[in-house]
Amino acid sequence: MLSISFLDLAHNAMNSIGFLKGNLWFFAGVIFFAVVANFIPEPILSQSSEVKSKKKNSDEGGKDMMKKHRRQVLFSGIITAIGISLHNFPEGMAVFLGSMKGLRVGFNLALAIALHNIPEGVAVALPVYFATQSKWQAFKLATLSGFAEPLGVVIVAYLFPSNLSPEILEGLLGSVGGVMAFLTLHEMLPLAFDYAGQKQAVKAVFLGMAFMSASLYFLELSLPEEMSL
Repeated sequence: MLSISFLDLAHNAMNSIGFLKGNLWFFAGVIFFAVVANFIPEPILSQSSEVKSKKKNSDEGGKDMMKKHRRQVLFSGIITAIGISLHNFPEGMAVFLGSMKGLRVGFNLALAIALHNIPEGVAVALPVYFATQSKWQAFKLATLSGFAEPLGVVIVAYLFPSNLSPEILEGLLGSVGGVMAFLTLHEMLPLAFDYAGQKQAVKAVFLGMAFMSASLYFLELSLPEEMSL
């Protein structure tokens, strides 16, 4: 997510609409999501009777600590789902506009975006599964966050059937970069440090950045010049 934020979304916004406007859109996204995250209530984990009976024999302090950890991770998963939804929304717009240029352009763009959406879905599903121990809950939240992409297609198709200002689209994508940067640094990295340790988390960060950079490179190769990143 850091790779997409800084090396793709913010970088393209500054190249397309200028350094000042690109930065304004980027930090507008940061401020917007910081405010949104501040108003999201911390979730309360519901426990089944079986889990409760098993925990009666465990240490009370350990039980409270585990509950706190799971609540913290679930909260991070919900915040991540909201951030990914905001990220997917303008991507849907981009696929629609690319398809208007030609079927091949739209198909290549949709395929590349679908591939890099896989780790984003994992980023939503894993925290929710860890916190709730429910595969269904993890699948449901990850799927709901993905629905923002076709929603972006529908909205741009009805509101802007012929044209959408490229400057507005690039600005929106730049602000999404700010959202994802805030989400990663504020929610995901602190949890990674807590659960995996600083050294392992840093290794994972750079491994993830390398993976996403490679996917962006192959996306660049797959597109014609007029749709180049």
